[in-house]
Amino acid sequence: MGFDPVTYPESIQFLYSLRLFGAKFGLENTFKLAALAGDPQAKLRFIHVAGTNGKGSTCAILERIYRAAGLRVGLFTSPHLVSFRERIQVDRELISEVEVVRLTAELQPLLQQFPADHHPTFFEVVTVMALRHFADQRCDLVIWETGLGGRLDATNIVTPLASVITNIAYDHQQWLGDTLEKIAAEKAGIIKPGIPVVTATDAPGARRVIEQTAADRQAPLTHVDARDAARLGCRPALMGDHQKINAALALAVVEVLQPMLPVGPESIRDGLALVSWAGRLQLVEGPGGQMLLLDGAHNIAGATVLRAALEKNFIATPMVFIFGALADKKWSDICMILAPLADEVFVVPVASDRTARPADLAAAFRAANPRLRATVAADLPAALKACKDRRFIVITGSLYLVGEALERLGLSPAGAGERGLNEWTTPRNPR
Repeated sequence: MGFDPVTYPESIQFLYSLRLFGAKFGLENTFKLAALAGDPQAKLRFIHVAGTNGKGSTCAILERIYRAAGLRVGLFTSPHLVSFRERIQVDRELISEVEVVRLTAELQPLLQQFPADHHPTFFEVVTVMALRHFADQRCDLVIWETGLGGRLDATNIVTPLASVITNIAYDHQQWLGDTLEKIAAEKAGIIKPGIPVVTATDAPGARRVIEQTAADRQAPLTHVDARDAARLGCRPALMGDHQKINAALALAVVEVLQPMLPVGPESIRDGLALVSWAGRLQLVEGPGGQMLLLDGAHNIAGATVLRAALEKNFIATPMVFIFGALADKKWSDICMILAPLADEVFVVPVASDRTARPADLAAAFRAANPRLRATVAADLPAALKACKDRRFIVITGSLYLVGEALERLGLSPAGAGERGLNEWTTPRNPR
């Protein structure tokens, strides 16, 4: 790529440059790059997690339970909210800047062995970087979240101890398919022959696809539903009733893997009690003493979950929304779901080339709730300033916006100005 990164900013610049190769589906490049890097995945054990919503929370719960059980646990998730380093963690410690520099420098020469028209993408390189880091750190277990889809996602080069599919809902239809059955087929691509699979999918058509895929591959299937969530002995320290199903799903995985990874009841209780996950129904105190609820409700299912949580916990509290969304999301439907709850909304652009126009968002809110005052703000700081005297503010619509809020409020674990690494272009067709 023209230079050898020797500092952390240079490494981030190099990774940023890989966005020029867009995103694509297909495993050929990732398999090849991992082989050139020594096949670090062969030294590791994985729980592979796919699904439309709840992946991050389920991963966080699994990570905390197994860490409470004494294992050294790697965690690979995306996108990051503020710092690139959030994507690769060991025992919830972010990968260090020094390690990012080292791994980038080690992988960079390997990229020269690819033809220009088949150059690895940002996500493919980061996937192999994570594998190298987890192997170097001698992780006992890696909680391994898919990026987009599953079947042709770069993470699918591993053979896990268990495959997990949280749920199936509409998102990324332009790449995964325009029906729940097609989306389910892509997510079910992580199911491996003979490897247990656990799912909380409740959409009948999607569930049938997962059941058929598991049967075809002779993969033992466990299904978790609302009854399992209702029977939880203790609930996770994450807000929202939907977290009960995520917790029930995680506990079903733990049960399936007990013969290989024994976990006692005390570790389960501790894991559920101590789990944390930023940017998802995260309640924080703002600089003016008001309460802020941060939630990346970026699709219809996520907005429905947010609305349910607000109705249950804050319905008597006047609500002001700060909302921004990406243009390729179903933002008009999200506005329709949230508008009845808001007393006032400030719409802002998201720091992305794919941002939806705030004026369009404001019109959608007004159409859904004619009594709602919808104001266009220049950016997030302007919106925060305009509602500094409000008691309760909900910042939502995009994880990009939530990440910016965490950064501006000083709540980010590390890093700054690296949200642009989440950007990508249209995926190439699978080869």
